[in-house]
Amino acid sequence: MYAEERQQVILDRARLRGRVDVTALADEFAVTTETIRRDLTILERHGVVRRVHGGAIPVERLGFEPGLSTRESVMTAEKTRIAKAALAELPEEGSILLDAGSTTARFADELPTDRELTVVTHSVNIALSLSTRPNLTMMLVGGRLRSRTLATVDSWALQALHETFVDVAFMATNGISAERGLTTPDSAEAMIKRAAISSARRCVLLADHTKVGNDCFTRFAELSDIDTFITDVRVDRPTADEIANAGPRVVLV
Repeated sequence: MYAEERQQVILDRARLRGRVDVTALADEFAVTTETIRRDLTILERHGVVRRVHGGAIPVERLGFEPGLSTRESVMTAEKTRIAKAALAELPEEGSILLDAGSTTARFADELPTDRELTVVTHSVNIALSLSTRPNLTMMLVGGRLRSRTLATVDSWALQALHETFVDVAFMATNGISAERGLTTPDSAEAMIKRAAISSARRCVLLADHTKVGNDCFTRFAELSDIDTFITDVRVDRPTADEIANAGPRVVLV
C-alpha cells in the first residue's frame, strides 16, 4: 500500500470511529508507529484531522471548520468530476445561485462561456473568478464577510436573498446524512444557506464523499429540500440509496 492510500484509509477510519490510535494503526498496517505519526502529521497539514495524545480526531468531530484554501487543495479530482456533472443541471438561460464552497467554486470554473446567465452568489472568491465573463451578469450578495470561507452572512445577505428568486441553486455542505440532513459548523452561514435554498425553484447539492455521514453543528436543510445530489463514486451504494429514499436524486460520478 502506498503512503497516500494508507493515509486515506486512516482518514476514513477516523471519520467512521471518531478517532484513531497510533499503536492500533501501526499494528493494522504492519508499519512503525513513527510511520503512522508521519501520516497523521500529513493529514493534519491537509486540515482533515487534529493530532491528540496517542492518535488523531477528524476535524468534523471537533466542530472545526477548515479554511477555504485547505478545502480547495483536497479531493480535487472528485470535485472536478462533480463540477463537470453538474453542468447538466444548468438552465439554458435564466438565473442560478452559487453557494460558497470549494466544490461550487470548482463548478464556477466550469461554467460555459456561450450561455447567458445571471449568477447570484454570496461567495467573494466565486464572484471574482467570474467577474470577467462577458456572458454572465454577476450579482454579489453583500453582508459581513467571514474570512474563513470568504462568504457574506448576516442581515444584509439575508435580506437580499429573501428578495431573490433563481432557477437553480447549486449548494455546498460540510455534512450530509440521512439522519441529520445537511449541516454546517457555522450558524450564520446556515441561515444564508436556508435562504438560498428558499430562493430557488430547484436545488442541486455538490459534495464529495468525505461529507457523507458527517454531522456538523447546525442543520440548514432536510434531504427532501434537495432535488439532486451529485457526489463521487466512493459513496457506497447502500448509503446512496438511503439518501435517495429521503428525497434527492443521487448521481455518482
